[in-house]
Amino acid sequence: MSDAAALPGQPRGGVLSGPATARAVNVLAPNPSAMTLDGTNTWIVSEPDSDLAVVVDPGPLDDGHLTQVIETATKLGKRVALTLLTHGHPDHAEGASRFAELTGTHVRALDPALRLGDEGLTAGDVITVGGLEMRIVPTPGHTADSLSFHLPADRAVLTGDTILGRGTTIVAHPDGRLGDYLDSLRRLRSLTVDDGVHTVLPGHGPVLEDAQGAVEFYLAHRANRLAQVETAVESGHRTPSEVVAHVYADVDRSLWPAAELSVRAQLEYLREHGLI
Repeated sequence: MSDAAALPGQPRGGVLSGPATARAVNVLAPNPSAMTLDGTNTWIVSEPDSDLAVVVDPGPLDDGHLTQVIETATKLGKRVALTLLTHGHPDHAEGASRFAELTGTHVRALDPALRLGDEGLTAGDVITVGGLEMRIVPTPGHTADSLSFHLPADRAVLTGDTILGRGTTIVAHPDGRLGDYLDSLRRLRSLTVDDGVHTVLPGHGPVLEDAQGAVEFYLAHRANRLAQVETAVESGHRTPSEVVAHVYADVDRSLWPAAELSVRAQLEYLREHGLI
């Protein structure tokens, strides 16, 4: 067994950019950081025999990256016909307006403020472009407007920041809510059980080959963190910053501000359920 296979979700090794499934190709944005990992994954999705493609999350406002996405699609014999957003964080959506200008496409998103065109995205919608079918799966929690896109033909799901290819994500309180996030993880788990989804195409990091394993890991991680926060409060750590220093002592301090967002969401969840 390789080291990768031992990790949650079985992350795929090798170069991140390039083909990931029969229908999905990644173009990695040049914005690596502690929060964005290797950078934002911009996904070009299309039927193999179609000349039309959908782009998910154009990424930051970087003309070089946006042009590379278009050039990659062109080399594949595709024309970008539609732009979709998993959520509105700048590392995913800041370049959407410029990308729409370059490609002449509409931008569809859950948040009306992010849309360019008349149509948004809602639960149960099915996107069909050039024979491609993508089903909209609401996955709020990281943010209120977070969506995932189920790609049935590839038994895959594009998860944005709801599930990452490496590590775990934050619940961006107050917009993100832990109860919503746990429900979203369970919804994704049902895709793995009921719909045979086995591949995660994340917004950051490598492709995951074991979708169910990744979801189960995320659920266990959240339950463990929640128990740690509850214990920290019972031990007298009352403020979010105090809880972070106690619970996330083994985490790089540069990530503590982001961790505090999740802690605030955890504290809110515990109060709502009468646990603290």
